[in-house]
Amino acid sequence: MSERKPQRIFSQEFRLSAVQRMLAGETASALAQEPGVLRKSLYEWKDNYATKGLPGLAQQRGRPAPKVIPAPANLPMQDSARGELVRARARIAELERKVGKQELELDFFEAALQRIRALGAKNKEKSFMNSSPIDPSKAS
Repeated sequence: MSERKPQRIFSQEFRLSAVQRMLAGETASALAQEPGVLRKSLYEWKDNYATKGLPGLAQQRGRPAPKVIPAPANLPMQDSARGELVRARARIAELERKVGKQELELDFFEAALQRIRALGAKNKEKSFMNSSPIDPSKAS
């Protein structure tokens, strides 16, 4: 039986830093090179931040929540605008992934259709070459 490694607990500051790096364009795969960081966790943190803001990065899953970093009180308008921007970017990224997936599917099905048509043309050619001409005198 394999032993499970203890799950690393990341501070809210670390999570926020990772999310900001992802939003700046760094890939989750690159960030996951740090010991103990899972790509899945990075995407969860990013989604939580996009939907709930900074409180979405608080510790979860039954462990005691770490101290929450209070948002600066003098920038409430900017913080909400930033949250909207983060949510909009997350939505754009989601839609871009969907479009990319659809493009891949279209390319796959287009190539498959071309192969089917090529096989159909070959089979039609073979059956034409193998068939003997109809002799009208033997027809009843």
